[in-house]
Amino acid sequence: MFDKTYRQRLEADLAQWEADGVIAPAAAASIRTALPPLPAGINIAIVVAIVGGLLIAAAFLAFVAAHWTEIARLLRFAILLAGMVVAGGLGAWFAARGRLVLADLCASIGAVVFGAGIALVGQMYHLGEDFAGGMLLWSIGAFAGALLTGSRGALAVGLVAASIWTCMRTTDTPDALHLPFVAVWLIAAATAFAWNSRVAAHLVAIALLPWWIATSLRFEFDGAQQSFLLANGAALVFGAGLALAAAPSPRALRLGSVLSVYGALALAGVACLEVTTVDDIVRVRTNTVAAQPLWAILCGIAGVILSLASAAITRRAGEVLASCAIGLVLLAAPLWPAAEAGEPWLAYAALLCAMLCLVVSGMLDDVRPRIVAGWLGIAGVVAGITWAVKGSLLHRSAFLAAAGLVAVAFATALNRMLPRAAR
Repeated sequence: MFDKTYRQRLEADLAQWEADGVIAPAAAASIRTALPPLPAGINIAIVVAIVGGLLIAAAFLAFVAAHWTEIARLLRFAILLAGMVVAGGLGAWFAARGRLVLADLCASIGAVVFGAGIALVGQMYHLGEDFAGGMLLWSIGAFAGALLTGSRGALAVGLVAASIWTCMRTTDTPDALHLPFVAVWLIAAATAFAWNSRVAAHLVAIALLPWWIATSLRFEFDGAQQSFLLANGAALVFGAGLALAAAPSPRALRLGSVLSVYGALALAGVACLEVTTVDDIVRVRTNTVAAQPLWAILCGIAGVILSLASAAITRRAGEVLASCAIGLVLLAAPLWPAAEAGEPWLAYAALLCAMLCLVVSGMLDDVRPRIVAGWLGIAGVVAGITWAVKGSLLHRSAFLAAAGLVAVAFATALNRMLPRAAR
């Protein structure tokens, strides 16, 4: 929850509790006094200043590009160095005056100029055409800037460069895992953990997607289904996020909660992909054997184990259902080839149950993104089952009707089992 929204809700609750006599006015005042001050937000003046700074930087780059061939090489190099020095100096000046947003922007611009300098120096002096290596060097420089300045923007630049680097390396060597990116990502995750920053946690979570997608698309295993490889990755992120959030540290809670949200969304997306790609609505491979590499299977198993460990620590029923959702999505992979002669009803049922578990899990734990992910997954799976290419549409309608009746019966049983206050 964002700090400002939380404060507004807490203030309303305190006023209501004080009016109802639940707490004394002195207690409410003590709570307000104990709260740390809210961080300064981005006002209109800062937004206009950011736009102005970006326009000036764009004008400078356009002017230099227009006269690039006319400028001597040494002067070009000096211009690049001056750009980084000016960006760093302005960032330090803004940071000293408490303008942290503008300081972060300057550090981000400095990281971008550093990347442009790598490309232009390589072009000027005809260095080796290792574009992926240049991206790695850019990523290292941006990470160094982020660690020195605490800039979220520089961290974002470093993660983007690292993502391009790993995608290119995966394309060059599709038969091998590009594990160096995992080391880079762990450094970024440790940075986000140390900063205790939600923005950094979001950046780190998003940065996992290019590696998993590139790996699943380019890994040349005979008959491997990309959606199944992605399912194992989503399971690992979801389970690891839940386990990390179960740790007593507030920093772990913030990073883990963000990772678990992206894991839940990825799990829902993968459930839709399994229906639409494996069942031939969207053709990705000519061979639809549900083969998976061992490392991917182990990642999925690790995700289930971590989610169960989190449920054991927190004693939350919602996390138990989250573990069930992860396991059911993974179970759909071996269920698919068992029905090659007919339609994969068991796999469809597993995916529908998984998304229903995800919705109920979010409701029990009061995690709205998990609820949204579950509903999106249900919608995508139902749409995929309805419009699948193979099989009879009448059979599919009968399956969906039976699934609906089972869900209604389950809801009726739950309504009788739960206390009135929990309904």
